Amino acid sequence: MTAKFITVEGGEGGGKSTNIAFIKDYLEKAGKTVVVTREPGGTPIGEKIRELLLDKDNTDISAQTELLLMFAARAQHIERVINPALAAGKWVVSDRFTDASYAYQGAGRSIPAERIAVLEKFVVGELRPHLTILLDVPTEIGLQRVSERGEHDRFEFESDAFFRKVRDAYHLRARQDKERFRIIDATLSLEVVQIKIEQALEQLCQS
Repeated sequence: MTAKFITVEGGEGGGKSTNIAFIKDYLEKAGKTVVVTREPGGTPIGEKIRELLLDKDNTDISAQTELLLMFAARAQHIERVINPALAAGKWVVSDRFTDASYAYQGAGRSIPAERIAVLEKFVVGELRPHLTILLDVPTEIGLQRVSERGEHDRFEFESDAFFRKVRDAYHLRARQDKERFRIIDATLSLEVVQIKIEQALEQLCQS
């Protein structure tokens, strides 16, 4: 069976980390070799870019610089991690991918989608996730969860309006690509959320 590329997306406080661990466990029990990775990051160079992007003291990063750094990290990520893993028959699960750039830098930072699409074509090429799980949570609930975690990164200091735009952009992306996206209500109990994730994974494994 062909290796698959799965991404997990959503705004802040959606429970991505917990559910990515669940996805990895499910796939491994199904006999898959799984590589779990993240964006920005996933490689030594990408992780250094991540530090720059998330450092709350770097308040002077412009929207365009932020976008370009995201795609620089993504270029390294694709070349060094994602493509080699898929070529080796491994399933890849990534905490965020290009959809996040359209949501955060596009809607959140008001960078035109057409400009992001140029970078996507150049850096990402034809690579697309086989499945994107969107862990959806209302902005106010997500931010409340984040506030309870304590330490915040640079993005988590953004306004409620910023995160509402991000959420709306994710929903737009999901409507535009219904076959790839599975929207899961992350306000439901963890048990129910993971049942829904399992259903999506089962369908992918059978495809």
